[in-house]
Amino acid sequence: MTDEHEEIVEQQADITGLLLHHVYAPLIEDQHVRGVLPGPPTTDAVRVVLGDRDEYATDRLTAYEIPLRVDDELRTPHDVAALLRTVHTGTHIYPSDKVSSVMGMTLFTVDPTTVDPAPFTNDDWTLTLLRCLTSPSTEESPQARLCGFLFLAPDRLRLYLDSSDEALPGVTAADVRPGGALTALLAALPSLLDEQWLTTIDADDPHCSRVVDLTDW
Repeated sequence: MTDEHEEIVEQQADITGLLLHHVYAPLIEDQHVRGVLPGPPTTDAVRVVLGDRDEYATDRLTAYEIPLRVDDELRTPHDVAALLRTVHTGTHIYPSDKVSSVMGMTLFTVDPTTVDPAPFTNDDWTLTLLRCLTSPSTEESPQARLCGFLFLAPDRLRLYLDSSDEALPGVTAADVRPGGALTALLAALPSLLDEQWLTTIDADDPHCSRVVDLTDW
């Protein structure tokens, strides 16, 4: 993995951590985060899926691709949230080459130079402070780093994981059930990612190199 790609993966993981809060708390009015997708390697971007709370139908969800590089810097998780709040409200005209689809969802490619990011709210700053106090950063990276997620069904969640195992290049998607023995699953997750008999390829999902089905684990 190149240093440049490692920077992007780290930022995708940080963005996922911030936006988890908005699975339950709306990001904009009644719109919740229904997924965070690690952009394909050629994009240096993150894709965020918005929709109504408890929505799973892909044709009722909207995905936004936001580039993470700004010259020699990277957009922060808060930058991404601020851009999302702007592009998902009001009227925005996208050129035809900036509108496509992915996994059944409409995908808009955002040009941040044309968007005025929404201002941070007091709740944003408060959440940042509380996260720093309750989850201080550590120099030790987890074996399986969460770079994204997507709600597929009420009983199925896809986790996008970047592994420190060189035998697993790229992003591995692990499909799990939200209920059940989560503590045991999380502990075993790094070792389960290379179980070949559980592994398939999802041609409709460009955000991962492979899918591991752990829904019956």
